[in-house]
Amino acid sequence: MRSRSNSVIRLDHYYNMVYETILHYQDPVTGLLPAYQVTGSEHHAWVRDNVYSVSAVWALALAYRRVHDKEDEKNKLFQLEQAAVKCMRGILMAMMGQRDKVEKFKRSFSSFDSLHAKYSSRNGQTVVGDKEWGHLQIDAVSLYLLFIAQMTASGLQIVFTLDEVAFVQNLVFYIECAYVTPDYGIWERGDKSNQSIVELNASSIGMAKAALEAMNKLDLFGGRGGPPSEIHVLPDEAVKCAAVLESMLPRESNSKETDAAILSIIGFPAFAVPQADLVAKTLSTIQEKLGGRFGMKRFLRDGYKTAIEDPTRLHYEPWELRLFENIECEWPLFFCYLVINYCFQGEEDLAKDVMVMLDTLTVEMEGFWMVPELYKVPEDKVGVEYANPGKADREVGGRCPFMWAQSLYIIAKLLHEEFIAPGELDPMNRRLSSLKKPDVVVQVVVLAEDSRIQNLLKEQDLIIPTCAEIAPIQVQPSRMLSHLYTFLGRSSKLGLSGRRSLDVGILATSKIYRIQDKSFVFTPQSFDRSMNYTDTDPSLAMSTLAYGLNYLATSWTDLGRPTMTLILSCSMLEDDGTIPVPMVNTLKKLKSGYINGTRVSLGTYEEFHTTSSYSELAFLGNIEAGCPDRLDPVVAKYLETQLGGGVITGGILGTATVTEEKKSANHCVGTVKRTRSIIMSESKSKEVAAKLIEKHETRKRDLSVSRSPGSSPGSTKHTIGESFRRRLGSDISGRQEEAGDLVKLLQTTRDMEEQGDILHYMAEQFGLMFKVNISKDGEDYRTVENLVQELYDASCEAKNWAMVRHTSGLLGKKLPSLALSLTDLIVRQKQVTVGLPGKEIVITRPVGAQELRLKIVKAHEGDVSTSSLSQEILLYLAMFIRTEPYLFTGMLRLRVGLIIQVMNSELGRTLSISPEEAEDKLLNLSPYETKNLLHHIMSGQEYGIREFGSRCSIYALSTSISRNHQHTQRLLVYSLARLSQIVGLLTSVAGSSPRLQFTSPRLQVYSLVYLSKITGLLTSLSLPDYRQLIVEAILVLILIVDHNVVSYLGGIINVENIVNQANEIFLEDQRNINGDSFCCAQKAGKCGGSGGICCLFYDSAPSGTYGTISYLVRSACRVLETIPNDGEIDCNVM
Repeated sequence: MRSRSNSVIRLDHYYNMVYETILHYQDPVTGLLPAYQVTGSEHHAWVRDNVYSVSAVWALALAYRRVHDKEDEKNKLFQLEQAAVKCMRGILMAMMGQRDKVEKFKRSFSSFDSLHAKYSSRNGQTVVGDKEWGHLQIDAVSLYLLFIAQMTASGLQIVFTLDEVAFVQNLVFYIECAYVTPDYGIWERGDKSNQSIVELNASSIGMAKAALEAMNKLDLFGGRGGPPSEIHVLPDEAVKCAAVLESMLPRESNSKETDAAILSIIGFPAFAVPQADLVAKTLSTIQEKLGGRFGMKRFLRDGYKTAIEDPTRLHYEPWELRLFENIECEWPLFFCYLVINYCFQGEEDLAKDVMVMLDTLTVEMEGFWMVPELYKVPEDKVGVEYANPGKADREVGGRCPFMWAQSLYIIAKLLHEEFIAPGELDPMNRRLSSLKKPDVVVQVVVLAEDSRIQNLLKEQDLIIPTCAEIAPIQVQPSRMLSHLYTFLGRSSKLGLSGRRSLDVGILATSKIYRIQDKSFVFTPQSFDRSMNYTDTDPSLAMSTLAYGLNYLATSWTDLGRPTMTLILSCSMLEDDGTIPVPMVNTLKKLKSGYINGTRVSLGTYEEFHTTSSYSELAFLGNIEAGCPDRLDPVVAKYLETQLGGGVITGGILGTATVTEEKKSANHCVGTVKRTRSIIMSESKSKEVAAKLIEKHETRKRDLSVSRSPGSSPGSTKHTIGESFRRRLGSDISGRQEEAGDLVKLLQTTRDMEEQGDILHYMAEQFGLMFKVNISKDGEDYRTVENLVQELYDASCEAKNWAMVRHTSGLLGKKLPSLALSLTDLIVRQKQVTVGLPGKEIVITRPVGAQELRLKIVKAHEGDVSTSSLSQEILLYLAMFIRTEPYLFTGMLRLRVGLIIQVMNSELGRTLSISPEEAEDKLLNLSPYETKNLLHHIMSGQEYGIREFGSRCSIYALSTSISRNHQHTQRLLVYSLARLSQIVGLLTSVAGSSPRLQFTSPRLQVYSLVYLSKITGLLTSLSLPDYRQLIVEAILVLILIVDHNVVSYLGGIINVENIVNQANEIFLEDQRNINGDSFCCAQKAGKCGGSGGICCLFYDSAPSGTYGTISYLVRSACRVLETIPNDGEIDCNVM
């Protein structure tokens, strides 16, 4: 018998363990691993469990690579590698069997169209229905892709054919929108109540981010592949995932304060968080909240397999969650993660300490140490654990061995005993993402549209080339690149259509692309007027440019430097033909080499030739036909159409000479303004609704008369049919004649307001797809949509922002990053409502861009101008919450419709104009000034407005105290009243309101669900200033308990009584001191204040002897019977 080293003997021990616990159960046909311990699911193979289980097989194979000098070791190495490949391919085949779901999911993002979370281990088929399980688990698919990348990088080949490459590419599309896709999460049941409510989960987003980064530019054929077998990932999608993830941590989701599953993304296997401080903070939170002697809790109030859980049902009642507090099961699984992560970090002492704890939790079975699923509190010790958390001894529960934990235990042992190195288990070096990288220099190429712009810039000492001077490089808009990317992943054999999303971010457009023998550069999507009108405003465009350059510098990870291309066009010029001052200033900053702290280099493509980043779009080749070196015929035709110029048609609006008396279109006049609803009151809305109902009922009565009992069914049918055909024929001819007359009016007027009225009428009456003849002599048909698009372009050039917003709404445009902006707000625990009061739609979870646009349109019921403005407000709110989060302190629900109404009223107040005039001003504000106004309102800063003709400029007022004390006092009083209204509109839950949790023992402290309930109740109060007093009254009740004035507030408390009583006390004081409210006091508060409250009471500051809080405290002492009549009350707010 040959002598063998101790290390090989130890490896053989682990080999036997892997064989007995994993490989022994691997299906010989599919290669899948069944959950043989789960009763009723003995042949179910979970994707996540399979990947983690086979990762231990792969890790052991890596260890055998070090000692494969003997024949026996070579055999084991080969068997282990092939077993890992077989399992990974088994998952691939099972998923490919559901390729139709991948295709559907790219459109619907529905949980019913998602890939299944588990398959039959015998044949790879489905084992439960689409609606019988929480299948939408982004983290499972992402984990699979991540390990495909890692295993491929280690030398294994998982993917064999180009058809499989196409499918894997579509799996990338499946997960790339994880940042806006709520799923059931790693525990498969959604929110912690187990009621199958999907949530946005940090663990899912983190795993998707890791997978996207790992798959980018990965050749699935390894060293034997080429461009056709390469996976492409648009880098902006991974960065969006990163931004959302970082804003969520250490929280897991809305219902879970944190989750031990996050350990898998801050360390092995994802390494998705590069910020060391955020990793440390998250780990500390998890250990503090979830740590225990027997492992870690999954999340707080987790009832799974606890002694008091009802095993006959899957879901929990909301009140029931409190019963699980302190008795949650503890999972040794998470100690395995800790050991692995400490080994990766080189923290050998910490790894050893946790390994010792972990070893004591294992159970000996058949000569091997097995890791159980969990440790639970025995039923007879539940009371002990309630009284003294963490003191009761626990017993083994669930499966043993738990294969997920057992696999990680084996990996932890191999790392800890140095059979493998961290670099071998992470060949893609994801663990190094936290290392500091050198500063990125952003290259900027500015081009002039024509020689006129070029000459104007020369006057400013700025020398730039024109678009024609950079040949053979071709400059195209980003929409062309987005269309080219739709060919990525297409497979007619598999029925896969390729990438569906048309969004391409600034990271994608900052490369030089090669298509066959041609070079292309693309302008950023945010500067594409056809997709984003906001950046046709030069001031906002330059502000966005500075942000984009910083984004590029901090997010760039590709080889080479990013190269941003900008085109200055004539449409950007001022009315007098000069270049806008913000644009000149920005170009000079670019020339200096720094802009807002970002290093930039302004130059030409020739100068940047050797330092730029290049990308080959090889997927545009005719791969399926076996000719990858030739363009796909469809691609070739598209490029020929785009580059060859195609058919260019001129505009028709206002092009005809008036040779005859202009026809009237009185029925169109004011059509645009009649659709607006910003200043429509709730009573007016109900009046309009009543008229619509009355009109509907009249039509029903008319129809019932035509079908009266006196007429026979046959004759009725004949009469209706004949009349319908006659009416239809006359309607068609009449519609064409009316449309022709309207086209003539469009050709004879140059007034954009008139053109907008006519086109809105045509869109409403005929539809956007209705074709009209624009030729006087022959036939030249255009759709109404073409005409609206022409007006949109003309409005953008003329900076007629009201018409821009209206036509954008008519065309159904959505602003770039709309879905991401909503997500930025949602993940920071905010709710968003769209629409005006009475028609608001509450959004509590991320939704796709198109779905969000449709919700906004539905909420505004035909007011397309305000719909467009609502999209803008969402973008600006997201921008503010990323850069100035303190502006949102205390806010839970952001009511976009009410924010627009506040902006309208603020304009009216500042300019002393009517609400109707203010509405016109608001909709005609430039995007930059709209953002400026919103920021002033959000920050509470005083501002002024300068008018330049039809345009406005908003500027901040000095905060210095005026010498005119009386004027200052009046201004302060007015400001307080206005601030009370604004705060009431914008802030549904203020200040210390999260501490309201103590009033409801059934709901968890800091529960967002509970805060949502409070917000819903407060929102039902329609008067914003009155609502703010209600919030202050609730704050007083909190202070009463905090200061131990009483131990019990009593039964049901009518908070409105406290507010009304406070107002009465205020009026009493005014009568006694003959104060400013004496007249109001004499009339018993009949001064017209909201809710019967004196206007000057609203005007009072919260603090001080005569402040609202003071009166609310006095009122509470009168109203609450539990407060003693005698003695002193210490209240610091006085």
